[in-house]
Amino acid sequence: MKVLVLNCGSSSIKYQLIETEKKFELAKGVVERIGMAGAVLSQKRYDGDSLKIAGEILDHSMAIEYVLAVLLSKTHGVISFKEEIEAVGHRVVHGGETFSDSILITDEVINVLRENIELAPLHNPPNIKGIQAVKRILPDIPQCAVFDTAFHSSMPNKAFLYGLPYDLYKKYKIRRYGFHGPSHWYVSNKAAELMGKDISELKIVTAHLGNGCSMAAIKNGKSVDTTMGFTPLEGLLMGTRSGDIDPSIITFLMGKEGLTLYEVNTLLNKHSGLMGVSGISSDMREILSALEEDNKKAQFAFDIFCYRIKKYLGSYSAAMGGLDAFVFTGGIGENSAKIRKEVCTDLEFIGIEIDEERNNTKNKIISTESSRVKVFCLPTNEELVIATDTEKIISNIIK
Repeated sequence: MKVLVLNCGSSSIKYQLIETEKKFELAKGVVERIGMAGAVLSQKRYDGDSLKIAGEILDHSMAIEYVLAVLLSKTHGVISFKEEIEAVGHRVVHGGETFSDSILITDEVINVLRENIELAPLHNPPNIKGIQAVKRILPDIPQCAVFDTAFHSSMPNKAFLYGLPYDLYKKYKIRRYGFHGPSHWYVSNKAAELMGKDISELKIVTAHLGNGCSMAAIKNGKSVDTTMGFTPLEGLLMGTRSGDIDPSIITFLMGKEGLTLYEVNTLLNKHSGLMGVSGISSDMREILSALEEDNKKAQFAFDIFCYRIKKYLGSYSAAMGGLDAFVFTGGIGENSAKIRKEVCTDLEFIGIEIDEERNNTKNKIISTESSRVKVFCLPTNEELVIATDTEKIISNIIK
């Protein structure tokens, strides 16, 4: 089955066309600056063919029209008729408590997504725009939603409830939801496969480290805890997000700096994290470059980043009553041997021993042969998870 996977942001759409039977990526690309001057579509085909085109792309409908035109192009395309696309799978960030699995999109589903906008005001609206655009352009093509939050719906009450009056949870659904679910699911299952073991027998911690970062404790194949919470702000230090802070800091800053709710929210989400601590960049590559010049604030950012990962790794190992595997993934997790080494230093007491050569050559398994806990460096593939979930749903309907 050919599945078009869409990840719609407020001004961008990332896409992939995947042949699910062969788990083969026919083409992938991104449309950027939707609704702004200088909009651009970039695409790379499976054989290396690439293109970049600029145009006036006013909204998500027009962006998807561009995507289809490129996929159908005689020069750069990969399909001859748009009917070859058998389904569309959408990455949807927030399913709230309603959806604990991927689902066929109906009008009722869209209404629930609208109800969850207040839980993900930056993400769900563009996700909905993408769904509605496909509905207009490809009205006969079934669409499925694959949720960032769904994998974490298995968390027990003790992990997802906050220390707030229980009535507030019942009234406003304030709880830990967790995100990056498809990524955590994919790499944990891949690690189990490489170990030659059934994931239902394993205790695994996964670390998705990119501009956004989260970790998950996965016991017997189920997420039992994760670092992101009610929103993607909680947990690890990230590119521009603060991660864990004392909640009183918010009211303190509002009083001292005269900040509004909107301004303090922007501060914590857009101007904190690696960017805020280092004063250099939200890009870890630039932080690492500054370390070579003995930049003190870059060192602070690096140290906080690695320390929080190590702290959560220890706490999750304790929460699960042991640890069999630890997985690094995401842009930073896959590409920074320095961070992997720093995080895993002095963890022999929980059974982690890193092989320097394997780590530096980005081997899939970077732990020593004698390491009781296997440590992995694995590329994630959230798009493939979305495509295969979509295929499964559509196939069951056809049956």
